[in-house]
Amino acid sequence: MKALAGGYARARDVAHALDLLAEADGMGRVLAGGQSLIAAMNMRLSTGDMLVDISRIEALRGVTTEGDSLRIGALTRHAEIGTDPLVARHAPLLVQAVHHIAHAAIRNRGTIGGSLAHADPAAEFPACVLALGGTMHLQGPDGARSVAADDFFVDIFETAIAPGEILTAITLPLAEAGERHVLIETARRSGDYALAGLCLVKRAAGHRLSAFSVGPRPVLAVAAMSRLDAGDHAGAVQALRDELDPPSDTQASAAYRRHLAGVLLPRALHQLEGETA
Repeated sequence: MKALAGGYARARDVAHALDLLAEADGMGRVLAGGQSLIAAMNMRLSTGDMLVDISRIEALRGVTTEGDSLRIGALTRHAEIGTDPLVARHAPLLVQAVHHIAHAAIRNRGTIGGSLAHADPAAEFPACVLALGGTMHLQGPDGARSVAADDFFVDIFETAIAPGEILTAITLPLAEAGERHVLIETARRSGDYALAGLCLVKRAAGHRLSAFSVGPRPVLAVAAMSRLDAGDHAGAVQALRDELDPPSDTQASAAYRRHLAGVLLPRALHQLEGETA
């Protein structure tokens, strides 16, 4: 099949993009890297939409530090995140994620903002930003607003982005001294979506643990985090399994995904402590 679009327009800047979305009267779709949207359109899962191309807006690209935060423009490509020194220093979890994302062609075109806005529950970046306690920055007809990652992912392919809004950037806390990050997942083949995966962050204040490909959205495993903070690793594994309600599909049963998550957590802890799993 071929994509069926209702029109195409390239935005000069964010204000122009918002105007184009408003003119589309609810049928506007933001085109960034296109790695998810175009595939959906080719399968006729999305038809008749007005494509608003924001890919040339340089203000939405790049990585900087602002005060105590790392700011990543929504149009920053996966490959750029994988090689950026500021990301490597302050959010190495994202660098680890890049090595698991699909293949080189996808990483060279896909953007972090596109991945977060698409909100595929099996994708790595949404779970990473959740584990890191990030903030999403949105621009819309009513101005700018910020949404914590904890509140951003609503359901499968559904986020807190309102109609007519654009995700412009993501901010993350700068890594503190001694902070450790681990991403671990199991997939059938390199480049495939994970059957189950975990993002684990250890800070002075405690652990943050998120799971992906185990539900309709990335899951912040609050009960497991509490057990980890108490030093109860076995209890954390059981708490994690109890918190998850994964789906069964042609790739894996719910029970198998829940089992995998419990297997991955001790391995992540070993890596966190500098050991070999």
